[in-house]
Amino acid sequence: MISLTFRNIHFRARVAAITILQGGVPSLSSWRHLSGGANSFKIIDPTTEELIADVKADTEDQVAAKVARAVAAQREWANTPLQTRKDALLQFTHLLGQEKQNLAALLCAEMGKPIKQAISEIAATQSRIKFLVENAAQVLEPKTMSSSGRVKERVEYQPLGTVANISAWNYPYFVSSSVFAAALLTGNTVVYKPSEVTALTGGAMTILLHQAGVPEETFVLTQGGGPTGQALTRSPGLGGIFFTGSLATGRNIARQAAENFTRLQLELGGKDPVYVRADVPDVGKVAAALADGAFYNNGQSCCSVERIYVAKEIAEEFIAAFAETVRGFRMGCPTEEDTYLGPLARKDNLAHLKSQVDDAVAKGARQIVGQSDFELPIHGWYFPPTVLTQVDHTMDIMRDESFGPVVGIQVVSGDEEAVALMDDTTFGLTAGVYTPDEEAALKILRELDTGTGYWNCCDRVSARLPWSGRRNSGIGSTLSIEGLRAFVQPKALHLQG
Repeated sequence: MISLTFRNIHFRARVAAITILQGGVPSLSSWRHLSGGANSFKIIDPTTEELIADVKADTEDQVAAKVARAVAAQREWANTPLQTRKDALLQFTHLLGQEKQNLAALLCAEMGKPIKQAISEIAATQSRIKFLVENAAQVLEPKTMSSSGRVKERVEYQPLGTVANISAWNYPYFVSSSVFAAALLTGNTVVYKPSEVTALTGGAMTILLHQAGVPEETFVLTQGGGPTGQALTRSPGLGGIFFTGSLATGRNIARQAAENFTRLQLELGGKDPVYVRADVPDVGKVAAALADGAFYNNGQSCCSVERIYVAKEIAEEFIAAFAETVRGFRMGCPTEEDTYLGPLARKDNLAHLKSQVDDAVAKGARQIVGQSDFELPIHGWYFPPTVLTQVDHTMDIMRDESFGPVVGIQVVSGDEEAVALMDDTTFGLTAGVYTPDEEAALKILRELDTGTGYWNCCDRVSARLPWSGRRNSGIGSTLSIEGLRAFVQPKALHLQG
């Protein structure tokens, strides 16, 4: 067994080393990247702003060689019995459980996710993968469409081939595994590029997949930033590109994929709204739920609540309860068990969030929760949880993705105004409605052009349901049966005997 140990020097500051103990895998290329040098990128602890590691980035030639390795291995992996592939993914979930504390500590150091939230992400990833394992067979099962006389018509489902899994930093276990688990189960090989923010977490997942029984040439790690990603998406040997990240990068990838007509799936941004109707029975309970939906993981989630519309009849009570909940969140060092809000994962988002808040205040918004309510640490990329009222759609805060701990609350006259404002966006990921009236909620949710609708809940993803975006939130689906189908392609067979 491989044991991952992260040896700490003032762990609040950084993870100083990653050591593989008790061998067993002779050549884990994952960790060859930890050599630094001219062609490298730095991983910085967002809590202390200290260096964790210099990570070697792959060159264009190295990316091409890795794609070629995965392409060469694909047919053998596709011919591997499904049960063997399932066993490997189940063993991976077992290893995730074994190493949960260490993996969570590494994630905490790389992106500032509070330790309890990091542990929860890893635990939930195990259940997501198990769902995919349990349901993979049904998307691979051939279907006989007709059998009359001497002719049979049948559909068989084959892997796409080799897929690029270009993942995100905000939920690296969730986002990566939704792609690579489904891809591997359906017989594809994978070239995996984790975000450069969580490159060590990506390396740790790669090690555990190999130890679980996935061959090294079947799941190949490549590390780097934009140039590495571009080299990967331009590769002519890919059967699919699966990307999670920003709208701007998604557009660039779409242009590159078009050159080779590579199948493309994109999970991009969101500006997710929630409407609180006047008939909610417990305003304080709804306010607390939405505060968590807006600020969990520091608001760094595609489906975080970013806009709230509240009926005028309950607006004053709701806003007061919401603000009180947010002021009670503990901001601090993410390694401490009672920390709810750590630093932002990316330094550049500090300026973006400040710009949105400044724009709103300049246009008449009122900041009811902000820096005066929190004592920010001296070091680290911390941004105070911010709640704005008296907002409108002339303000960036209500139109452009924030991806951080800020939210605007707008008072509305009723359902008609709420629906118009909720759908006044270029995004289409999720939307929610709080009301005891299911029929009214469904009517509203069906009018909105989003991939996911929530009734009396928010910021929720299930392995049993497709995760998909509309408009600028992306194309395609992960998770659910639909997410498994995304990794196979049909072959029509006309059989005459």
